[in-house]
Amino acid sequence: MTAQTPPAAARSAPAGSVRLGALLMVAAVFLFSLNDVLGKWLVASYPVGQMLVMRSLVCLVILAPFYVRSGLAPLRQASRPWLHVIRGLLTAAEVGLFYASVIWLPLADAVTFYMAGPIYVAALAALALGERAGTGGWLAIIAGFTGVAVALEPGGASFTWPALIALAGSILFAVSMIITRYLRGAPDVVLVTGTVLGGLVLGVALLPFSGWRPAPAVDLALMGWLGVVAMAGHACVNRSLKLAPATTVVPYQYLLIVFAMFLGWLAFGETPALTATLGAAIIVGAGLAVFLQEKRNAALQGPPET
Repeated sequence: MTAQTPPAAARSAPAGSVRLGALLMVAAVFLFSLNDVLGKWLVASYPVGQMLVMRSLVCLVILAPFYVRSGLAPLRQASRPWLHVIRGLLTAAEVGLFYASVIWLPLADAVTFYMAGPIYVAALAALALGERAGTGGWLAIIAGFTGVAVALEPGGASFTWPALIALAGSILFAVSMIITRYLRGAPDVVLVTGTVLGGLVLGVALLPFSGWRPAPAVDLALMGWLGVVAMAGHACVNRSLKLAPATTVVPYQYLLIVFAMFLGWLAFGETPALTATLGAAIIVGAGLAVFLQEKRNAALQGPPET
């Protein structure tokens, strides 16, 4: 979950809009946290492939009215369709890896690795897209990787396969964000559809290996609810960035770690490792530094040409 550059109107938003934008961002983070808790609870009983399929099918039902009205024109007119396919599969894979990691990891530990995503995005953007990072930006990136190393604790009790699975998922998340930057001109509905279809394809591909476990209607509905909550959370993020400056609302995204620690303790009695907590603090500080560096770079480059 990373922020996109807000529209110009958001930079001079009235106080009421800024407050509403902040509340929407906090609401989005809380929704994502609840989704993580629900996913961790379900994956203890059901295969990841089954969860991806149910989640994706419900999302397609939600999207269906749009395509009934507009037809498939948005999908047919999308440029670089192969890139949408890759992005959709990568996004589905990182969600699947997150579900797989929280079978064994405390929720807060897994979320810590995923919150390093903006650090990876900044590094990849500098290396792959030629975006300017600057000395301060690279120092923040190095600090972020240090935080990941502290949380991973190489050679210690935290250096396990579940931790490496979470780390791999966070890297895929960062790569999908880089691809999203390439596709930022695409309509939101096309991006969402690509993500949903990617989840459906990957889920179906996993079923021969993981199987499909019979589940009561309530559990199947909860699997679908994962997709509903995720879409609602992303809608809140998008609306938040339209109402308020990114500099105001983006830092609230790091509440995800706080919510994960609290909900993980409340729902599962989990206590995050000290190294994970320390690593999370370093990652949050580095992530905020990267964000401020990107803001300064954007200010130096001036407003985009129209």
